[in-house]
Amino acid sequence: MKKTTIVVLEDHKMIRDMWRNLFRGNNTVEIVGESGVFEEGLTLVEQKKPGIVFLDINFPDASGFDAVPRIRESSPDTRIIVVSMHNHPLLAKKMFKLGAKGYVTKNSGHDEMLEAIRVVNEGGTYVCAEIKNKLADLAFEEENSRQNIDNLSGRELEIVHLLKEGCSSKDIAEKLNVSFNTIEAHRHNILKKMGVKNTAALIHLIKSQDPSF
Repeated sequence: MKKTTIVVLEDHKMIRDMWRNLFRGNNTVEIVGESGVFEEGLTLVEQKKPGIVFLDINFPDASGFDAVPRIRESSPDTRIIVVSMHNHPLLAKKMFKLGAKGYVTKNSGHDEMLEAIRVVNEGGTYVCAEIKNKLADLAFEEENSRQNIDNLSGRELEIVHLLKEGCSSKDIAEKLNVSFNTIEAHRHNILKKMGVKNTAALIHLIKSQDPSF
């Protein structure tokens, strides 16, 4: 069985050594080169044309985001797996948009790395469990925010709209012909339902969920 060749582009020598030790003696993968310098690393990939590149995002002299399109141009058959300390889903999404095929964090274990290699080799894309969990959390938060908006009563939505227009509690009380204390009570309940601490955060949240509001 032909081994998958890997070039590691990572600016920390300790981590490069870790990858070498991790895959030493493995019958399916072989590290054929490594570099901690951006331009040197890109030249190495062009020369070796490995099956996979392990690519970090942070380099002292450049960004891994700049490396993806250049690797794809100089070695089109090479698949890129980003290996980063950053676990924010937006960074993973950006890397996939540029053409990376995998994204794992430096918390990912040996088995997960091998699975990422297998999936990417078979033409798929791989996202590590840590990123998937964060994506699920974000989706849950967005869903809850949407539910919170839907839970606002008509009067509460009316008050939020007036707050967005810059009205004070006194102004709103006069417009709606109710007492100041009633409006203050509504405002307290609205913030509690939406899970925010102040009016600015409330308006930002609602506009992010419903730009037409």
